Amino acid sequence: MISALTSGSIKAKAREFGFDLCGIAPAERFPELAFLREWIDRGYAGEMAYMARTADRRADVRAVVPGAHSVIVTGTLYNTVPPYADDEVPPTVARISRYAWGDDYHDVLKVRLDALLAWMRAHSPEAFEARAYVDTGPVQERVYAQYAGLGWIGKNTCLINPELGSWLFLGEIISTLPLEPDAPGLDQCGACTRCLEACPTGALVDAGALDATCCISYLTIELRGGIPEPLRPALGNHVYGCDICQDVCPYNQAAPVSPDPAWQPRAGLHRPALAALWRRTDDDLRALLKGSAMTRAKLTGLRRNVAIAIGNSGDRDAMAALGEAGADRPSVNGPMVREHAR
Repeated sequence: MISALTSGSIKAKAREFGFDLCGIAPAERFPELAFLREWIDRGYAGEMAYMARTADRRADVRAVVPGAHSVIVTGTLYNTVPPYADDEVPPTVARISRYAWGDDYHDVLKVRLDALLAWMRAHSPEAFEARAYVDTGPVQERVYAQYAGLGWIGKNTCLINPELGSWLFLGEIISTLPLEPDAPGLDQCGACTRCLEACPTGALVDAGALDATCCISYLTIELRGGIPEPLRPALGNHVYGCDICQDVCPYNQAAPVSPDPAWQPRAGLHRPALAALWRRTDDDLRALLKGSAMTRAKLTGLRRNVAIAIGNSGDRDAMAALGEAGADRPSVNGPMVREHAR
């Protein structure tokens, strides 16, 4: 006879499947979930219209899985030996957010999460409903991660674990199983405001409140049109995402490094020169980014970002590259990319 699933057995199996953290949160309507509506009403979501469309479902996971009792939350460390080991990164080198250095975490972790869910179904004495998501479903996963004991939501809006820091991918299984929950994580930011002070665009308008419309990650990834000119200088040499508010966090100063091959930097994404990145053909870029999270920005978005970074660098060779014609780079010929190159 199959014994009942327990929180302990699920956590142990999660570790076997490659997750560094696993906790259980009750499927409740926590007070922190209500802030999303206020955040949207302030206009902080920018062009991310899907946030407003799914706001009601994001307010309670029981709207996603009716009858849900538990949310199993996993955390996966993606910190690797960084290309940016020092503060003196040449302005001619492209900065890429470290979560995008390796393989697309959505794909990698969804396979592992589906395997965990399949194991749960095979070892449960009773049928249950469940949905698994890796940053794709209408779930405020950081809130549930906090209530699952994985850490706390820091002033930079990232989930911070006291031992692993904030370099964490989150995933969850929403289930009708009545599992024993963990104690919630406690805020340990204290009086520290390093992340708020370090943001070059002032996107962190308050502790735990991010105005995405002026966040470098939003501007270089989610925004589909032109980047407002007043914000372009603050992007520096960032071409995809931004880690500044995490880099300065004290909990990341001694964060462990993951040996997982999936997160190791690809050769072409390890401190690439801006000029070399711009001169790559469209086919070369597609091959480099295949299976990477960086495909979200599309080629035109990446070209736009590189053009801004080149302008900020002041490098003559790189700026000369902006004017070079190339039939093998049709993505540079659209009006948006041309305007940013100009």
